[in-house]
Amino acid sequence: MRAACCDAKVLEQTVVEENICLMKVLWTDVAHAPHAGQFFTLRAWAHGEEPFLSRPISVHSWDADTHEVQFLYQVKGHGTEKLAKLKAGDTLQVTGPMGNGFDTAALAKEYKRILIVGGGIGTAPLYQTTKELAAAGNAPDVCFGFTDVSYETAKYKGVAKSLKVATDSGKEGVKGFVTQLYNPADYDLILLCGPTPMMKNAAAGAAAAGVKCLCSLEGKMACGIGACLGCTCKTTREQAVSICKDGPVFDAKEVW
Repeated sequence: MRAACCDAKVLEQTVVEENICLMKVLWTDVAHAPHAGQFFTLRAWAHGEEPFLSRPISVHSWDADTHEVQFLYQVKGHGTEKLAKLKAGDTLQVTGPMGNGFDTAALAKEYKRILIVGGGIGTAPLYQTTKELAAAGNAPDVCFGFTDVSYETAKYKGVAKSLKVATDSGKEGVKGFVTQLYNPADYDLILLCGPTPMMKNAAAGAAAAGVKCLCSLEGKMACGIGACLGCTCKTTREQAVSICKDGPVFDAKEVW
């Protein structure tokens, strides 16, 4: 399915933690409804203005009844700074959905015990993933890691089987790494998104336990459709792949 591009209205924008924003946008093109693990490219500035490229932001949540799509993102550059200045009633250019996400319906049916592991802003696409798995009758356990405090985790208590949090500082939850919160051998499938070192560590633990592991990768994207090769990723496949077009979800054994 090809991505759609249109001007969309901002319904709400809130700062949930320092440099972390949650933006709710009205997406009426239900023929192009997103699913877990996909992303949109967002632009809140005129073409020709800097930065020249739209910003890829993963889908945090999608509500088919209200046509509301949520984006949880980190403000860390000119593009996201401009996105963060948007307020209710403003419009922005939205293109998507893009990428191949998690096939939650198939995963919920094939695997009995599912664990979701996320770190920092990498937790953003995992709420929609958790919702879809729960809706398919297989609510997952969720383990998240943050630096000091968690954000946007309370909502998981209504859809996840369980929720555990670790922080580097020990200010919240268990002090230490997110991988200390679980035993990979207790699961049949582990889904990852977060900093690369964390995902590599979690993937290694899953491989050692013989557990299937899927990871959602992040990369610098220009086009979002695999044409520019800006987010090329080396895998075990014969040819290099693009994170945006061939991913962002891959089998962890393909990339590490």
